Order: sequence, then C-alpha cells, then structure tokens
Amino acid sequence: MITANRSVTPNNFIVPIANAVANVAFKNNKVVAFGQSFVDTSKAADSKPSIDVSTVVSKVEGILQGKKNDIEPTVKYLAQPDGSIPLVHAFQVQNDNAGTFYEALVDAHSGELVSVTDFVAEASYRAVPIYKQDITQGLELITNPSLPSASPSGWHYVRGVNTTVTFGNNVVAYKGATTGTTKQSSSGLVFDYTYNPNVGPTAGSNVDAARTNAFYLINAYHDTLYQYGFTESKFNFQYDNLGKGGAGNDPVLVSVQDASGVNNAFFATPPDGQPGQCTTYIFTYTNPNRDSVLSNDIVIHELTHGLSNRLTGGGTAACLQTLESRGLGEGWSDAVADWFVHSASPQITDFVFLPWLYNNPRGARTRPYSTSTTTNGYRYADIGQMNQQHSAFGPS
Repeated sequence: MITANRSVTPNNFIVPIANAVANVAFKNNKVVAFGQSFVDTSKAADSKPSIDVSTVVSKVEGILQGKKNDIEPTVKYLAQPDGSIPLVHAFQVQNDNAGTFYEALVDAHSGELVSVTDFVAEASYRAVPIYKQDITQGLELITNPSLPSASPSGWHYVRGVNTTVTFGNNVVAYKGATTGTTKQSSSGLVFDYTYNPNVGPTAGSNVDAARTNAFYLINAYHDTLYQYGFTESKFNFQYDNLGKGGAGNDPVLVSVQDASGVNNAFFATPPDGQPGQCTTYIFTYTNPNRDSVLSNDIVIHELTHGLSNRLTGGGTAACLQTLESRGLGEGWSDAVADWFVHSASPQITDFVFLPWLYNNPRGARTRPYSTSTTTNGYRYADIGQMNQQHSAFGPS
C-alpha cells in the first residue's frame, strides 16, 4: 500500500495538508483499492504564518499541562469539517510525570488551538457505549473516547488540575454530595467497574459502575454535540470555556441514584453560567431494581432538554415554557436518543423508549417511533385532542 499526503502551493509555498491523504493498495502490480480524503484548496489560508510559533508555545503548554519537547515545529494545513483549511503550527508537548504526549496544532494566523493529537492511549471506562440503548446490550471497556476538538485536555482536567475521579471539565458524576464521586480503579485513569444486574443498584461495585457510565456517557454526548455546533459560544456545559466564549462555570452535575424520587429522571437548565443538573432515580418495576443511568436512552433524553433550552433564547433557558414548547421538547429529546441508538446501524428500525427500565417491550411511550403507520398511526391532527406535556408520547 502507498499512502501520500496532498500538498498545495498557494503563494508559491509548498505546504502539506495533514489530513488530506490518498491510499492506493496494489496486488500483483495492479491497483485493487483506492481511497482519498482530498479537499478543495480554494479555502486554504495564506501559507505564510502571521504569528510566530514561539508566541503561542507558552499558552499551549498551560492548556495541555506539559512542555514543548525538542522536536522542531512544522507548518502544515489542517482540513476542517466546515471546509476551511487553516494554516497551523504543529509542535509536540510532553509531561513525563503525568505520562502525556500531544501534538498541538495552532492556527498560524489567529493563535487559536485548533486540534490536539493524543499520542498516548489513556483513560478507560467500562460503560454502555453511547450508540447502545441500555445495559442489556453489554458493557465495554472503552479506551480514550474523548475528542480533542471538543475536550482538548481530556475529561479529567479542570483549570490546572488533573483529577482521578468522575469529576472533570464537562461533567461531575456523584451520589449524595458532589464529592461522592468514583475513583479510578487502577492508575492511568482506568474506571473498570462491573455492574451486576442480579443484585440491587446499591450493592457491591454497582454504584461505581453507575457513576462511571454516567460520567462516560455525558462526556461522550458533550463531545459529539460539540461537533454539531453545541460549543462554548453556543452556551454548552463546561467549567472552563478555554477563552472560546460563553460564561463557563457550568458543567453538568449528574446525581446518580438520587434519593429524592423513583422511576424517573429530569434535567434542570438554568441560564448559561450556572451548572445543569441531571437527576436520575432508581426504577422499582423489577426485583432487583434497575438504575436509570445504565439506560442511555433516558440520560440522553434528559441531556437534550439542556441542549434545546440553551440553544433557544440565547442561553437564557427561559424560552421553552409554554405547554406546546414543552411538548416539542419531549419529542426532540426522544429523537436525539433515537438518533444515537441508530447511529451505528444503516438499518431503520422501530424505536421503543425505556423498555429495560419499564421491564416492558412497549417501553414508556404509548406507541413506538416507527415509519409504519400500522405500528404508529398518530397524525398531527391528534395533537388537538391532547392537553399535557407528555400526552403525545406517554409518561416519563
């Protein structure tokens, strides 16, 4: 196989594009496969840097909690999802004590940290992957799931401090008090706790497994939605907004196995600058009881209330207060939960909300979400006969 980077020559400078690659596979001197990620270079930035790399090193060292090593910086282009192609300074930052090793890509014209490549596989969580609906589909040990573009310092770095518990820049997962977090099960940010469904949610390591799943899931949701525009300047949930706009000081606080109720969950969305509160309960429809944070669909549903309330009304969280808008919010939240479940498969199947927690194949809604009018015969005209927030969907 031959792999090659494509280069561009604006202003007569030849600069490689780091992530525009072609791959050609040969067998018996014949091409058997070809793939490429070339880009339109018309949007490439000026190939001559306007900011010297030496002026941005200190800032990036602070963000990544390390020191630039002796490898000489380079200049390259980096194709972005929106089609832009910024010119970047690329240099390496290490912290031998912490075991971190990054390549930082800094815009050579604005000085903004555009992307971070993590050379070390780190942070592992035994959890239900975000594209699975609940624990019946299996826990997996998920390694290094954070996205550098959304969480450039990972999930456990908060304003100069690296934590080894379920407390980070985007999420605090706890039980009781916010200090009731889960510690890493072994060094290197490994959170490997097994959930035993044959005993109650509070038995053995089940509490730690629940907090671990909540921490992983909400961080993965944060990083995924960041790619779609739910960023600091659009009023997302983070302690430190890294100078990218928005108010900060507002991670998601998720209370696991909250003692104030049963058989539900909710998300409270105050204005930008105040933490979002995700409260999850134990469900008592079975023996043993079941923990709602092991059902990704209900957590994603609640998180999406935070998304829709922050995006509507400029971060005030005050615009979706009427009966109609609250009902729409329920639908949006179900739709995003459905989207994550179907994101790993090209097949279109019916979506049943909370079947595991309700111990019922019909789940929490009166009818499944379906493309079949036989399975779900609701029409828009039916809404006129409904007068409660959840009427079109059923309880929850």
